[in-house]
Amino acid sequence: MKILIQNGRVVDPASGRDEIADVAIAAGRIVAIGAVPTDFQPSRTLDARGCVVAPGLVDLAARLRERGMLESELNAAAAGGVTSLVCPPDTDPALDEPGLVEMLKFRARKLSLCRLFPLGALTRGLKGEALTEMAELTAAGCVGFSQAESAIKDTLVLQRAMMYASSHNLSLWLRPVDPWLGKGVAASGAVATRLGLSGVPVASETISLHTLFELMRATGVRVHLCRLSSAAGVELVRQAKAEGLPVTADVSINSLHLTDVDIGYFNPAMRLTPPLRQGRDRDALRAGLADGTIDALVSDHTPVEGDAKTLPFGEAEPGATGLELLLSLALKWGQDQELSLAQTLARVTSDPVRVLGDALGSLASSAGRLVEGGVADVCVFDPDETWPVTPDVLHSQGKHTPFAFADTGMALPGRVRATLVAGTIAHELR
Repeated sequence: MKILIQNGRVVDPASGRDEIADVAIAAGRIVAIGAVPTDFQPSRTLDARGCVVAPGLVDLAARLRERGMLESELNAAAAGGVTSLVCPPDTDPALDEPGLVEMLKFRARKLSLCRLFPLGALTRGLKGEALTEMAELTAAGCVGFSQAESAIKDTLVLQRAMMYASSHNLSLWLRPVDPWLGKGVAASGAVATRLGLSGVPVASETISLHTLFELMRATGVRVHLCRLSSAAGVELVRQAKAEGLPVTADVSINSLHLTDVDIGYFNPAMRLTPPLRQGRDRDALRAGLADGTIDALVSDHTPVEGDAKTLPFGEAEPGATGLELLLSLALKWGQDQELSLAQTLARVTSDPVRVLGDALGSLASSAGRLVEGGVADVCVFDPDETWPVTPDVLHSQGKHTPFAFADTGMALPGRVRATLVAGTIAHELR
């Protein structure tokens, strides 16, 4: 199918392109940006006047949960302008066997809504004991290996995993959390004390970071740190990068915009992992994302269904839907930090692609970019239109998010008008 996107502001952070131009697409590829060949006859023309034409978003942390939720969550991704997502291994069942990975990728391909890049389970059943067959899982399509939220308690197992991954040039995606100190339900501090909630101290993150960095020095393994939450953690990552350790990091949209004060009077919508920390931590995360210490912004999409969020705060299931909010909350952060649109979009397009690196295979050279001859993964959005975050407008089966209100909703900037995956329209707002 041939598609012509006309009159849009084409913004490609990777190349620095920022201009009003047309984009011609055929056979899943971008054939021209700017001067469209005279013999190009489009099957569809999209008028992007007043809109931004950007690379499709790349989300490094979006959970798909149960098998029956795949279509709804990929629809949510397309509605949010996300054309590629990384899925942690804590699906049901966990992604610890090649057959499970192959089936998940097959089902995602059939839907043609979003590119799916699964992380394999680092240990069988995510139990932190026996290592999985990482080479076989890589052959099945895994782009890295993770324990999701199940921290490895045995440091010897972690060391062996790092040694094996390093010897096979594989990357580990780990959330820095001490398995003993990280068992609380809220960040340690005045709010948790006042509410009588069990706390998770900053030391839970920093102790884990120190351990990971020591083992990285010994093994040389590449590690992506998932969802930093503290100012101290940002500083440790900054030091590790200055030292030359092969480390990257991301932060969730929740930690970037909210603090523990937002828990209010036991609001279960704020029951998140990692827990919301103090204002100084949020500010450090915002600054770290702006200066490149933190490489990417992620939705940390964790759909929670039904009554799991109506329980008391400490018993409510942690998590929030986020795929459809990633673009808007990135734009809000960029506005607050007074960044250019290209700088803002880089954190959800080209920078996450650099984190993935060679794991993308043939897509590595053009994913997260708008380039002639490259893959036509495109997000068209209106930067000036605001939209209310209410449960009824969300495509995800999980309707719970800290940014949603039942009646009017929180108004967020940036409305996705169309999402194209490999030149096919996966979502179009009518």
